[in-house]
Amino acid sequence: MRLRKLNLAAAIGMPLVLAGCVTEYSAKDAGFTTVDAKVSTAATKKSVWIQNREQADKVNAEVKALLKRKTIDADTAVQVALLNNKGLQAAYADLGDASADAWQATLFLNPAVSIGTTGIGTPELQAYKAIEGLVTTNILALLTRDKTIAVADARFRQAQLNAALSTLQLAAETRRAWIEAVAAWETVAQLNQAQAAADASSELAAKLGETGAMGKGNQAREHVFNAELAGQTAEARLAARLAKENLTRLMGLWGSDVDYQVPNRLPNLPKTLARKDSIEAEALKRRVDLQIARLDLEAVAKSYSLTEATRYVTDLELVAGAEAEREKEDHGTKVETTGQFELEFVIPIFDSGNARMRKAELAHMRSANLLAEKAVNIRSEARSAYEAYRSRYDIARHYRNNVVPLRTKIEEEATLSYNGMITSTFELLADVRAKVNSTVLSVNAKRDFWLADADLMTAIHGGGSGGSAGGAAAPAAAEAGAGH
Repeated sequence: MRLRKLNLAAAIGMPLVLAGCVTEYSAKDAGFTTVDAKVSTAATKKSVWIQNREQADKVNAEVKALLKRKTIDADTAVQVALLNNKGLQAAYADLGDASADAWQATLFLNPAVSIGTTGIGTPELQAYKAIEGLVTTNILALLTRDKTIAVADARFRQAQLNAALSTLQLAAETRRAWIEAVAAWETVAQLNQAQAAADASSELAAKLGETGAMGKGNQAREHVFNAELAGQTAEARLAARLAKENLTRLMGLWGSDVDYQVPNRLPNLPKTLARKDSIEAEALKRRVDLQIARLDLEAVAKSYSLTEATRYVTDLELVAGAEAEREKEDHGTKVETTGQFELEFVIPIFDSGNARMRKAELAHMRSANLLAEKAVNIRSEARSAYEAYRSRYDIARHYRNNVVPLRTKIEEEATLSYNGMITSTFELLADVRAKVNSTVLSVNAKRDFWLADADLMTAIHGGGSGGSAGGAAAPAAAEAGAGH
């Protein structure tokens, strides 16, 4: 028998490892512990990688329990999204692909076996027979195995962080969607109050017009304000419904589960602000997308090393074996066995590997520059996010402490003047409408602060679109009234 193209490991005891080895990459949830740890730290919520029916049923029951209270806060919305969003589960499959690739890299190549014989069916050759067996594999794969595993491992760790980044992005989008939905319904509530005042003003104008106490022009002004406000209220109600529907999509809900409600008002402003004296350093330490860029540079560097190792020789094969020949003679059968060793490789006459080395070098330079750019951008994003966080708080507090109280005072004084028959009815209603407008501006300012709070957490941990939005730990809605 003649064995050809047998690598060195096979020659010294390959049967012990041909079946492959079970490693950390072979687990069904390989790498997911790292993902869950990152998410728990940044978004204070747990994530689940669903891979069988039993897990799916358990998660579905947990989602039902979270929605049982009907009116959900921001934390509940984020948790439901992390458990129930099917797009996130699809993203986790990429982590599984990377773990399978890393697992595959740890396995030795399977040899190809072929067996043949001569001297069959031909009378002239019946006295001479030879059996040949061929085992083929590439010895270069064995020599570069450690480098190949190192590259696959770096890509696997990168995939872990990509899965964490996708999870943080969903958490951030869900929290922002909850803030937008609640703020929209709070605006609707304020406009409904203004609508009540506008209805009263329009009705009074109509009655005064019947008595001749108000001209048609003044009546028309009151009626058109009422009509315009009705249109604005309808627009606000539509925006609120669409905002809630966006939140529903992110949470992956359908059927009867969409009957949940959100509060009618946003949480109050916090009494104090978080101090971030070293926010740049904290962002550089925690940002998941920066860690991904570092791992990408590491993987490219290892790939560069692998390319360098195979620059000249891309196919190296060791041939070892024996050939058994049987020949019939007059006094019996003669069997001769001969050994054979060969080394086969490609001569780099036309392709010296310079082009592949240049591509690897450029890939390394590209990754290094992208990492440097990412670090610069993250510093800027952290500073911008904190500046917005502080400024939005000051603006929202200004409306809460100054504008709305002054409008309330004006309305109270107008009511007293009206009761004393000093102020007309329309002046009173105008003051009421002005107060509602100021209250709506206050709601918008409070919404912008909570969005800035979410963006601040994104700037520190990552996870938003463009790496600038992330999961934030906003407090649950306090003093929540009837929901929508």
